[in-house]
Amino acid sequence: MSPEQTSAPSHAAVDRVAAALAKHGLEPEIVWFDDAVTTAQLAADALGVEVGQIANSLVFTLDDEPILVLTSGAHRVDTVWLGEQLGGVIGRASKETVKAATGQVIGGVAPVGHPAAVRTYVDTDLAQYDRVWAAAGHAKTVFPTTFEELLRITGGTPHAVEPGREALS
Repeated sequence: MSPEQTSAPSHAAVDRVAAALAKHGLEPEIVWFDDAVTTAQLAADALGVEVGQIANSLVFTLDDEPILVLTSGAHRVDTVWLGEQLGGVIGRASKETVKAATGQVIGGVAPVGHPAAVRTYVDTDLAQYDRVWAAAGHAKTVFPTTFEELLRITGGTPHAVEPGREALS
């Protein structure tokens, strides 16, 4: 932090995330990094935690409608399998779709702070950790939370995101 800077940087998307969290009675410290942490491994290394504790916010389309999948950084979403589980076809969302659905850009998408509700699925693997970390609206930000809080603040549905993980819920 430079001597002139007396508080955390300000960014519109991060401010919206903080406001959304506050509406849910949460005021976690939003951690700002010097550099972007655009992968789960980079975020985990910067925080000194297991990569599985990073809640990646991934926007996909399910039959052309945006969905948000909060997945453990320890593995990837099996889109074919998950689409079958959800009764549709999951595709990769374009950067324009991500921005329109969340008001945020890829690399910093938070679970909340979106212009409108986005149907959300929360990886059941995250339940094994007492604390998980999610992006806070910018690629240089994260905030601490829990699996239960993610479900509550997003109105999300707990769901495995790859086969063989169903028993972990």
